Amino acid sequence: MKKSYGVLLVMAAVCLFSLCVTVSNGSAAEEKVITLKYSNFFPAPHANSVNSDLWCKEVEKRTNGRVKVNYFPGATLTPAAQTYDSVVKGIADVGTSVMGYTRGKFPLTEVIDLPLTYKSGLVATRMINEYYKKFKPKEFDETQVMYLHAHGPGILHTKKPVYKLEDMKGLKIRSTGLSAKIVQFLGGAPVGMPMTESYDSLSKGVADGILCPNEALEGFKLGEVTAYTTENYGSAYSSGFFVVMNKAKWNSLPKDVQGIIEKINQEWIEKQGKTWDDIDIKGKDFAVKLGMKYIPLSPEEDARWVKAVRPILDEYVQAMKAKNLPGEEALKFCLDYLKANQK
Repeated sequence: MKKSYGVLLVMAAVCLFSLCVTVSNGSAAEEKVITLKYSNFFPAPHANSVNSDLWCKEVEKRTNGRVKVNYFPGATLTPAAQTYDSVVKGIADVGTSVMGYTRGKFPLTEVIDLPLTYKSGLVATRMINEYYKKFKPKEFDETQVMYLHAHGPGILHTKKPVYKLEDMKGLKIRSTGLSAKIVQFLGGAPVGMPMTESYDSLSKGVADGILCPNEALEGFKLGEVTAYTTENYGSAYSSGFFVVMNKAKWNSLPKDVQGIIEKINQEWIEKQGKTWDDIDIKGKDFAVKLGMKYIPLSPEEDARWVKAVRPILDEYVQAMKAKNLPGEEALKFCLDYLKANQK
């Protein structure tokens, strides 16, 4: 009887130990779930916001739930202009925004925003990532770059037709940062305002036109308040976007998780670039259905526009020399890349 009682005690102890181990392992499993906060200024329905949300879901899926990403679109976590610094400080773990919203913070990479004869968001997106790989600009050193991207050609949309350079004289064109310089060198008068105010300004005549990609004709309904698009691709600009992660958070991730995310990032370069081109096509279709007239420039006229904005490129090179940065090399790389990869 005593022997049986002893056996029962041993069995009970084993069961208790197993239960403790199970609970302990369950707790450890829970502790292994890494939670990230992702900030994006694009509103939730926008194609670029959808892309970011899909990135979050793909990270969760491929890590088998070891990483969970809480997504905050519409600047609900951080304002667009403060997103990069918020990632540096850890307010957001991952963030995306426009480099041009913090002019001077990414001086060498401002080469992407120059009027470089853009024709495709996919090519621009591929190029900015190749540029980053080649030059590894120190301006991003406070974060871990996931990937970069750039929108399709920023061209001229107006209320009255612009067939030649002389037609730009005196036109009030909504533009900001480097695009404002483009307007000046083309002979127009830049009018600065947030994109969200552009529709009202164009409808009320505060602005006569706007420099932006075709996608905004639908995305911001600007096709309703403009009537002509001048296809000035020779002086077309783009805007660089970043997707970055807090450095300490990145370094804390297991190596295999880092590898998984790096693979997703490479895939999203292509996905994001194609999205820019897709929404440009949709924006144009939207505007054409409303009666938008597209005005192609002849090669000779386009060359005049290229020549008009060339001083902006020269100013960039000189500004980079003053900072001991390889601006001339960065500019040449981008111009050569576009020449080789654009139709």
